[in-house]
Amino acid sequence: MVIVITGILAGIVAVFITKPVEGYVDSVRRAELTDAADVVLRRMTRDIRLALPNSLRVKTDDATNYYIEFIMTSAGGRYRSDGDGSTAGNVLSFTSATASFDVLGNLPANPPIAAGDYIVAYNLGPGYGPANAYDCTATPPGCNRAQVHAAWGGTNPVTLTAATQTVFSSQSPPLPSPDARFQVVPGGTQAVSYACPKSAAGNLNRHWSYGFNATQAAPSGGSSAQLAANATCTVEYTANATGRSGLLYVQLTLTSGGESVSLFQQIHVDNAP
Repeated sequence: MVIVITGILAGIVAVFITKPVEGYVDSVRRAELTDAADVVLRRMTRDIRLALPNSLRVKTDDATNYYIEFIMTSAGGRYRSDGDGSTAGNVLSFTSATASFDVLGNLPANPPIAAGDYIVAYNLGPGYGPANAYDCTATPPGCNRAQVHAAWGGTNPVTLTAATQTVFSSQSPPLPSPDARFQVVPGGTQAVSYACPKSAAGNLNRHWSYGFNATQAAPSGGSSAQLAANATCTVEYTANATGRSGLLYVQLTLTSGGESVSLFQQIHVDNAP
């Protein structure tokens, strides 16, 4: 008799407990999805804010994925130029070959420029050769991306590899930075792409160290890492939303257990070269 009564009471209690437990499990799953989407969007924002000016581009014509591509930078500063009134030192010249140049001021240590890194000056982006760091084979000749020969830890000058000592002086027309500014692109990172599925849920991946492509394409080679599973995206980019600033819109949807969570992020992109 006691067992029967206990069973009846347990059944009654279960009716009231089931829904709160299900609600708790659902809320945990939704919180995990929201947290995962937030972490991915924060990672993307952090990377994109380090993009070389005018290097961000979005490939929307792929049948499967959106591709957000940009050239990553690690530091930047001012170079000694012909027009700064210097009477001595190593000038980054746009009229003759440059084996080395001086950095004006200080950059973070440890060291800010490593052997194999790239120096980019006055990047205007695709369609503006020779001021397009993606393409060093374009017409007109020349380029705005030279490779560093030896690590620079704060003591001038910065030395360039023999193969890239004439890239700036070969520009036609010469396009020096009006403010004598340059950016440093890590040789181990180079261009970076985020690939996110358009409709059918799949993996959101980050690709890097695959080189520089004159025309944007699905990244091949290099390194990659999965940032999220069961993801879909909507991506839009306006290069000149406000003056020299671009605006990237990303809506990320993650799905788990039959439920989906959507977060969106608007990322301001500095395109002042």
